[in-house]
Amino acid sequence: MTGSPAPRPPALRGYRVAAVIPALNEAGSIGLTVARIPRALVDQVIVVDGNSTDGTAAAARAQGAEVLLEPRAGYGQACASGAAHAAASGADIIVFMDGDGCDAIEECAVLILPIADDTADFVMASRTRGLREPGSMGIHQVIAGRLIGRLVGLTCGVRYSDMCAFRSIRTRTLERLGMAEMSYGWNLEMQMRVAIRGLRVREVALPYRRRAAGESKVSGNLRNSLRAAARILLTAFRVSRQARGVRTAA
Repeated sequence: MTGSPAPRPPALRGYRVAAVIPALNEAGSIGLTVARIPRALVDQVIVVDGNSTDGTAAAARAQGAEVLLEPRAGYGQACASGAAHAAASGADIIVFMDGDGCDAIEECAVLILPIADDTADFVMASRTRGLREPGSMGIHQVIAGRLIGRLVGLTCGVRYSDMCAFRSIRTRTLERLGMAEMSYGWNLEMQMRVAIRGLRVREVALPYRRRAAGESKVSGNLRNSLRAAARILLTAFRVSRQARGVRTAA
């Protein structure tokens, strides 16, 4: 017997929430990812398909997601296109997540509600502080997240523990950040720009699972791992320089 749908939280009355999921060849996991999204919280699910060849778009549509085809390459490009589409559709809050089934999407209320009740401007899940399923993250990912978090703390004033893609932000806040990184540095750039502007940041420890299917586009391939690391470091350097310029001008 199916129970009645969960009621919409009072804090979200008057808000439209969109989930943006960049995806490339995630047919084995995107359906599960979309199905886990609490629809009492999220009004619109946008899967941004970056030229998949394995039926990702069909699997996402089968679970009720809206699919946006993005021919331009880049993780950040997919996120930016999805965010722009959400904004054009009237979204007030955007929650970003990956399509690999790793994130604890069913718990996304802890990311969305602090934005809605105006106790935070940017809320991000932390994999390194949460309970991680064995094999879900490599030790190099944990170390990298902590090192980059320390660097951001030194240059921007907010110390993060991770660069997790599972995060939420107001649409208008994102539009004002001036995001420019259209590759793997997108997540870090967002974190740094939020910190530079002195916005209210909250990290939430959440569980993290192994991939539901397939292989990571980054950690599963040495060449892609090195390329992503280079983009992340370049992003950190570029935005750090901008942060120093802002402080000097002040």
